[in-house]
Amino acid sequence: MAASLSTRLLKGIANLQTVRSSRLTSASVYQNGMMRFSSTVPSDSDTHDDFKPTQKAPSGSTDSLKDIVENDVKDNPVMIYMKGVPESPQCGFSSLAVRVLQQYNVPISSRNILEDQELKNAVKSFSHWPTFPQIFIKGEFIGGSDIILNMHKEGELEQKLKDVSGNQD
Repeated sequence: MAASLSTRLLKGIANLQTVRSSRLTSASVYQNGMMRFSSTVPSDSDTHDDFKPTQKAPSGSTDSLKDIVENDVKDNPVMIYMKGVPESPQCGFSSLAVRVLQQYNVPISSRNILEDQELKNAVKSFSHWPTFPQIFIKGEFIGGSDIILNMHKEGELEQKLKDVSGNQD
């Protein structure tokens, strides 16, 4: 009985008409009755509408976004490009990265990539890394929250941050 019920359910799903919206771009039904959906956000394929940038960097700046990122990384011993700000992260991965870095009492410089889509793309291009947060220590791209957490657990992060001043005036 359960087998025939599940068969009827799968056949019913397979016969459903594909629905399209601005986010849902396609749905495919496989032979076993399972459906596969692909979704995108029109202007940024890896960001949900709630996290899309709301404003752009100030216009009139003579620095290109690449120059801004290069200067951020060069001028700040610990630089994190994240969703939100250290005092109020807006995603769990950004929050984790900040919490790990705060264990070392080092000054953390940051930029909120949710405020500027062009900055977000410039950071991705600079690091050749698609996801956020992105952490740079002493000018070197380290990675995201998973890398920072692993380095913390292994004692490598303490070594990396040993000569970064903990004085946060």
